[in-house]
Order: sequence, then structure tokens, then C-alpha cells
Amino acid sequence: MTASRRVRRRVAGFAGFAGCVVLAASCLGTQAAHAQGVPIRDLVIDDQGVPVRLVGYGLVTGLSGTGDNTNSARGSQQTVQSVANLLRRFDVIVPAEFLRTRNVAAVLVTAEVSPYLRPGGRFEVQVASVGDARSLRGGVLWMTPLIAEVGGQPLASAQGPLYVDEQDAVRRRIGFNATSSRIAGGGVIEADLPRPQFAASTRLILREPDIGLASRIAAVIDSVVGEGTAKVEDPGAITLAARDSGGGGPAATLARIRDLKIEVARVARIVIDQRQGTIVAGGDLTLGPGVVSIQGLTLSIGPAPADTAQQGPGGQVRVPTGATVQQLAAALSAVRTPAHQVAQIFEALKQVGAISAEVVAR
Repeated sequence: MTASRRVRRRVAGFAGFAGCVVLAASCLGTQAAHAQGVPIRDLVIDDQGVPVRLVGYGLVTGLSGTGDNTNSARGSQQTVQSVANLLRRFDVIVPAEFLRTRNVAAVLVTAEVSPYLRPGGRFEVQVASVGDARSLRGGVLWMTPLIAEVGGQPLASAQGPLYVDEQDAVRRRIGFNATSSRIAGGGVIEADLPRPQFAASTRLILREPDIGLASRIAAVIDSVVGEGTAKVEDPGAITLAARDSGGGGPAATLARIRDLKIEVARVARIVIDQRQGTIVAGGDLTLGPGVVSIQGLTLSIGPAPADTAQQGPGGQVRVPTGATVQQLAAALSAVRTPAHQVAQIFEALKQVGAISAEVVAR
């Protein structure tokens, strides 16, 4: 591949990054203009409904020379020993010192499942390399037992082909390796999970504690189900009185409560995904004055004769006060700013007060 073609593809990747920013921002702006009631079930979790976290150690096979390096004394020896142990299960005895392969990678498999999931239920698992594999693309996870605690009995297992994001090829050209992946429906529950009593659930736990939101939820429940049904315990919990509204028992009452809708004041928030290279923000978020200098790039927000962002000499970007988040993101992508630096810039703008929004980088 020629250098010019590599440059064009890299620029195309950053152009796609800017497009994701503008599209996501405009979509959120439209939703904000037509706000509707949010079901209570989207704002709370059931009391005692804590998800069960599962973990396991396994092997990914079928890689095309991008697995763990086992050809040196400092290589991933745990991978070699794991392959030897796997072969021994099939009565194939091969000394570990004779195994040299780059099509296998040692991985950790993690998942979160509902405590109410029964044996046979499927769930998604996350797979991440623990060795020095360059990429997991094209690999298949060998059947891996999953446990809830060290030394515990396996509660589930996982296996299947790994899914790597289609943008992996672009990310690898700008310094990212596909050493983590996922398998949709790759996990299967094989034993009963520690399950709480559903009937004992007499509280609603807010996903994001807020005293005002808790009060509004309690008021809506009381107005529909009956006075005194809900009581605010603290900013993160609402206590429900045991009553049967309309027949069907407590479960039917709880289901009815979860379907009630409530108007929610949206919190201004900017979410930056450093792996995908996308930014999601409200369309009406604007910038105040400020200056950020990071790794050779200087961003200046202040009075400017132009209504749009400007690119100065070297690594300088200027945007006028009052510019939107999507305009700033487009200006940063124009100078090929990596996603992790974009996250640092927005966090710095939050600290100096140039952005009145919560910045979430992940």
C-alpha cells in the first residue's frame, strides 16, 4: 500500500469520527426538543437485583499469527502450559517446551448476568487478552468455565467466535490493537445462580441518586396507585408499601409502577468513547472562553471575527465563544487530533468552566 493511500484512509477515518460527532449531536438535539415521559423502569433497578459477575480464564484459537509470543524465554509461558493442559484432556501428551505457536492467545472472559437468569439462558461475554497478543480478530474462544468467586464451582460457560468492531482496521493504523472483543450470546448458564426473593423487593433503587427525581417518582406513584404507596427513603431509594392494586399480587403492582412515566430534567452531558472515536452531546451545548494546550496542540476559545472554527499555524485551533460542541469536535478532527486527546481537551474545558456539562470519557 502506498503512503498516499494510507494517508487517504487515515483522513477518511477521522472524517468518519467528525461525522459521528455531528450526527449524534443533532439527533440528541432533536430528542431534547421533543422530550417525552420516561418509564420509571428506565430510571431505577429493583432492590436486591444485583447482577452476578462471572469471570473465567480461557484460550482463543484460530488466530492468524497474531497470538501470544511463545518463541522466547520471556514469552507468554502460561499460554504454552494452557495449550499443553488442553491437549492432555484428549490424551495427547506434548511437552510444553516443544510447543511454539502464535495462533493461540490466553484471555480473561468476564460477564454480568441477572440473578433471575435460569440454566440454559444465554448472555454476552467480554474477552480480553492477558498476554502479548497483537490481535484477537478471527479467533474462536475455547469452552471456558465461568465462576463467581475464586475457588467456587462453575456457574456458566462461554465459547464461540469473537466479534471485533469493523473499525478495527482503521484503529490499528492509528495505534490501536484489537486485543479485546465480545461474543453476543456466547455465555450459557449451567447452574442455579444465587437468586434473591422477588416478592421481598419493596424498594426502588435509583440508577443515579437524586433527591428531586426520587420525590417526583414517589409523587407519580402515589397519584396513580394510591396515597402513601411510595416514600422517599434517601436520594437513592424509594420504599414501596406492600399493597395489591387492581389484583394480581405484589408482582403485578410492581410491574404497573415500573410502567408509569415521569418527566425527567435531562442533565447536560458529553460522552466520549476513546476506542470508537465518537462523541455524543446535546445539540445546544455551547463553549465559553478558555485556552487549552496539550501535546503540541493549542485550543483557544474567545472572540473571533469568523463565525466558524479556524485552524492556525502549526497545532493551533481557534473557535469563537458560543460555538457548539460539534463545531469544536469538527475543528479538532480537521487537525487529526486523536480521540484520547479530544477526551483530555474536553475534560480540561470542564475544569476551567468553559463547558457547563458533565464530561464522561470511556
